[in-house]
Amino acid sequence: MKRKRLIAVLLTAAMVLGMTAGCGKSGESESGTNADGEKVNLKLFTGKIETIDVMDEIIDDFNNSQDRIVVEQEYQKDASNVIKIKFASDEVPDIMTVYEQGFVDEGKYMDLSDQSEWWDRMSPEMKEACTDVKQDKAFRVCTNRTTAGFFYNKEIFEELGIREFPTQWGDFVEMLEKIKTEKPDIVPWFIFGSEAWHLGHLIEFIPHGYIKSTLGTLEAKKAMLDNDQSKLNFADPDGAMAVFAENMKELQDKGLINEDVVTATNDNCTQEFANGKAAMFSNGMWALTSILEANPDMEDKIGFAPYPAYMPDSQPVVLSAEDSGYSISATTEYKEECIEFLNFLFEPENQKKYCEAAKAPSAFNDVEAEWAPAAVVEEVDEALQNAVNIGYTNEKPAGFSGDDAGRLLQGLFAGQYTPESFAQAYADAWNDGYNSASASE
Repeated sequence: MKRKRLIAVLLTAAMVLGMTAGCGKSGESESGTNADGEKVNLKLFTGKIETIDVMDEIIDDFNNSQDRIVVEQEYQKDASNVIKIKFASDEVPDIMTVYEQGFVDEGKYMDLSDQSEWWDRMSPEMKEACTDVKQDKAFRVCTNRTTAGFFYNKEIFEELGIREFPTQWGDFVEMLEKIKTEKPDIVPWFIFGSEAWHLGHLIEFIPHGYIKSTLGTLEAKKAMLDNDQSKLNFADPDGAMAVFAENMKELQDKGLINEDVVTATNDNCTQEFANGKAAMFSNGMWALTSILEANPDMEDKIGFAPYPAYMPDSQPVVLSAEDSGYSISATTEYKEECIEFLNFLFEPENQKKYCEAAKAPSAFNDVEAEWAPAAVVEEVDEALQNAVNIGYTNEKPAGFSGDDAGRLLQGLFAGQYTPESFAQAYADAWNDGYNSASASE
């Protein structure tokens, strides 16, 4: 009798274990969801700190609008590195804002080229920016366009009789010298060099900007993907990188940038500009929120201008690039649910709310948003019309990030490089990143 009871218990346990194992294999996903009618839990991974709150609002609205899908947002400050860990540990989020060429090449993202309901609403320029040059497919969709250039204090310029922002580098330097001479208590150009990403952006927007403006968008992308140094000329002592470094050292030596360039922070820059202690700084539209929070009276005093031309026969450039891009994991079991959420996120009323929080105009043609003060919008529109519009350098080789590039510029400001050795170090780091990626393929 005891033996029969024991056999029955063991059989029951085996059945329970078998049912549990079966559910784990066929019903559960990495998101912890079941196929038996329970809610689908989607993970949204982001590194965009400035949009966390508005995204939480939109996500809450979506979660409350239906009872099948629950979206959860995860923010990580070092998102570019954290996502690598998630890919390696098989903890891949369903939707992510982190996008890198290396992950595209490895097949980490789902092909979104067939989502015509999104692309039909989008401006052709932003659709092109979302398209991978290698495969001619779209593995992300952006919701906004961002712009970067020089923010300047119009009141200071008016007091000095500066009526137009210079379009040529020589005139630009003369303007900075005028500010320093006539207003010695004001920093002509504030650079927050302790944050490597900011210095990396200067390289993207100025020397890379020259390459993109002279080769054209598509040819520049191809040259970078192929590491065609006959066109990039990174190590050339007379090339865009060395001349850029020479110009930056000249500004530092003349005291036309802040003395604490290597240690200054973004917050330092915001406060100095908002308080009228800095005449200008370089950044993207995302900086507007912190400036206006620091000093709301700056609303009508903020000017915006392109980066002046600094190479022979070159033109001013301004960043006009895709922003707030979303990709779906190639391994998610819930493509339709991801698309359903993104459809909700992309609704015009939600995008209006998002644009106004992110301080960036929409990439969708049917979204009208007051994303910045009218005076700033007018300045931005004029800059876009009077300069070559360039995009981000998404074609950087694996292992050589924008932060890595920025740290080289930190070294230049710290006296570790001459302009020529800086250009050579940049070329070496780029080539090493390209060669290591090629070796791993």
